[in-house]
Parts: sequence; structure tokens; C-alpha cells
Amino acid sequence: MKNHKQKNSDGQIQNSTEKLINHPIIKNLAVLFSQAGFELYLVGGSVRDSLLGRLHDDFDFATSATPEETLSVIRGFADNIWQVGIAFGTIGFSKAGSTLEVTTFREEKYIKDSRRPNVTFTPKIETDLSRRDFTINAMAIKLPEGIFIDPFGGLSDLAAGRLATPIDAAESFDDDPLRMLRALRFIGTLNVEPDKAVIDAIVASGDRLKIVSKERIRDELMKLLLSDQPGPAILAMVSTGLASYFLPEIEEMGALSDPSHMHKDLLKHTIQVLMNVPPDPTLRLAALLHDIGKPRTKTVEADGVHFFHHEVVGSRMAKRRLKELKFPTKTIEEVVELIEFHMRFHTYRLGWTDKAVRKYVREVGPERLPQLGTLVRADCTTQNPYLCEKYGRLLDELEARVAVLEAEEESAGIRPTIDGDEVMTFLNIKPGPTVGKILNMLLEARLEGKVTTKKEAFALTREWAKENLGFV
Repeated sequence: MKNHKQKNSDGQIQNSTEKLINHPIIKNLAVLFSQAGFELYLVGGSVRDSLLGRLHDDFDFATSATPEETLSVIRGFADNIWQVGIAFGTIGFSKAGSTLEVTTFREEKYIKDSRRPNVTFTPKIETDLSRRDFTINAMAIKLPEGIFIDPFGGLSDLAAGRLATPIDAAESFDDDPLRMLRALRFIGTLNVEPDKAVIDAIVASGDRLKIVSKERIRDELMKLLLSDQPGPAILAMVSTGLASYFLPEIEEMGALSDPSHMHKDLLKHTIQVLMNVPPDPTLRLAALLHDIGKPRTKTVEADGVHFFHHEVVGSRMAKRRLKELKFPTKTIEEVVELIEFHMRFHTYRLGWTDKAVRKYVREVGPERLPQLGTLVRADCTTQNPYLCEKYGRLLDELEARVAVLEAEEESAGIRPTIDGDEVMTFLNIKPGPTVGKILNMLLEARLEGKVTTKKEAFALTREWAKENLGFV
């Protein structure tokens, strides 16, 4: 184990951490623990980020106090306290808009096939730091003295852009398998490169990810996707085989080879689309999954390679995968819709009537149109600037037409000329699927210009009912 401590006399460290140490909440908390006779250290991301010149309002601490003793210290100081992590030694609380967590010095290890770690408390901060995920997160600042503690060389690793583990990487990932995915996330958020030992351990230990809950994997995946540079992390996810344990569809895209270069590299294209969209959760997920149906729909014909209806197949695949990863229903619906409709625009160049534009708006939904437009623009990754410019002009034209139609109230707000209550009263029927079918039929008729008045709507309803319900 590397073993060196640097005091705040080191000018570089002092300058980087001074604002953090002098934060009013941290200073006051440090005094409280010191007066109570307990050790207190700033640990984790706040220390790392202060060295990178980043400050935030979430702080993690490690202490020699037991959870019950921590509660005694912070009562009267904290605005709100939560104890959901007390079994693992963690007490959380808020103060003046900041979120803080104080955890008793501990070490934890996952029992085989268990999703819950076995936590034991330890008297030494060095033991606590040794069980942290990476050296850059295993640095600490002793409070209130401001002594910088770095027993595993995290500072030099941070300066070198190197991601390493405090202990053997395989043992670390065995302790908490989610660390493998976190390693890839740090590629995008911290611009670091995992060292060979980390990569080798991920390749060898990927199967351990099976014991991690889907919710934890989902949350880590979203942090990765919303990072500044998600592309390299996705490539590493595929190259190490880690994707196969929770997102095998991405691995399938990476395996779709094309020696004759009849179509673009699918994984490379997907990553480019991902980088082209802003860091919005729905858009990043849709960009990642928009072409997952292609490996299942690939056909090679005389005129080239085709992926007929890949957007339909892909939307169904995405729905299943996002459900398995426990994403919220609303998020799943939004992502699935974007995938399902992302190819619809490409028929616009054939010529759309106003009716077709209205139908497009109605099917996609006016609230989803801006996101779909962003995804469609991002999906143009060809190196042919003329083609991208052409698609851009066509999309501009379509968006302008949609705006005009919406302004005329002939698009998203259009409704049948009679409502469901009038249909039920006219036909003397009860609420049910039949009413919905009739209203959809009347809406189509209005969009086509066949029905403009209530009288015409009732007449068409009567005809439909005669044919389908035996209405007299």
C-alpha cells in the first residue's frame, strides 16, 4: 500500500481545498465532532472535485463516531435527518440547502450471490479508505485541522488521468460489482482512463454484476449517459463484455460486422448520435437505443443492405429492456415513442400533404415533436455534408409547416365535431371501446375534410353504426 500523508502546508493542495475546508457548514460540523471527541474527515467526491476546481453542495464524511453518536452530535444542527442507511453506518441530513452524509469508519464486502453488503465498523480511517472504489475517491481531509490524507496515491492518479483501485481490482469489484460500471462512468465524467488491472478485472468479473439490483445499474447507467463524454464509456462497456449483463442489445450492435462496408459501423454511428444530442435523459436513452432493432432486421439484397422496420422492432426491444431495468413508465413511453417515430420523417421528401403533416403531429404528439426533431437531426452522421444539409432543410421546412398548422388550430388541437357524450346519447350506448373507435373514425374524417359540421358527423356516425352495430 502506498503510504504518504501531506499536510495543508503543501501549497497546491491547500489552495485547492481551502474553499471546501472553510465552507461554513463544514467548519461548524467539524467543531461539533471535535468538541464531542470524535474524528471527522471529508471523503470521496467532494475532496476529489475540490482538487479539480469543482465545488458542490453534497458532502460525504467519515467519522470514528457510531451512527447513534453521530445522531447525538448533529441533533440541533441539522435541518432534517434521515436514517435509511443507519444499518450501514450512514446518517444523512440537510443543512441550509446542502446535503450531507456522515458514515462510521467501515469496511464492507458482498457475500456471494447477495445484493446487500456485510458491513463491519473499523477504528481507522485508512481501513475505511482502503475499501473505497478508486484511489481518486480514497483521499480524505481531516477536520478541523485540514490535514490531507492520501494513503493510496489518489492525487498522482488524478493528475495522470489514471483510474486505479486502492486494493486488488478483482477483490474490489468482488466487494461491490457496481464499481465496474462506475469505472466506465468515470471515463466520461472525469476524463480518466482505467489502468490495465481495472480493465482485466472487469473482463474477468463481469458475471458478478448479476447480483446487483436493476435499480442500481439503471442509476449508474444514467449517470454515464448524461456525462460529457459518454462515447468512450459505451465503447469500453462493449469491449469488456460488461454490456452483455444488462444491455446486450448494445453488444449486438458492436458485433454487427460488415467486411464489405455496405453500411456504416452501427456502434460508431450510435455513439455519434448519442454525442449529438444534449444531456437530456429521454434523448440520451433514445439515442443509445434508436437502432437496436437493426441487427435483428438486417437483410442483404441485390441493391444493398436493408433494415426494414427496424424502428418498430427496436421500439419493442427498448420497451422490454427499459422495463427490466426498472425505468419509470413515463420515461419508457417517451423513449419508445421517439424510437418508433425516428424514421417517419424520411418519407417527407416524397411529399406530404397538409393532411399527412397533421397526422404526423397527432401521432407523435405536439409535446414530443421538439425532441423527435432533435433526435432526427442528430441521426444524420454521414460524412456527406450535402446530404446532412439537405435533411436539415427538409426538417426546417416540416417544422415550419407544423407551426403554421398549429397557429391555424388545424393540427394538435383538432377534435371531432361531436364528443363522446353526444355519440353515446345519439346511439344510446354506454362508455367503452366502441365510443373510442367512432371518435377516431370521425377525427380521420375531419382531417380528410369529409366532415366539417355536427350534422355531417351524426350522419357519418349513423352510417358507421348501421354497418358495425346493426343500428337502425
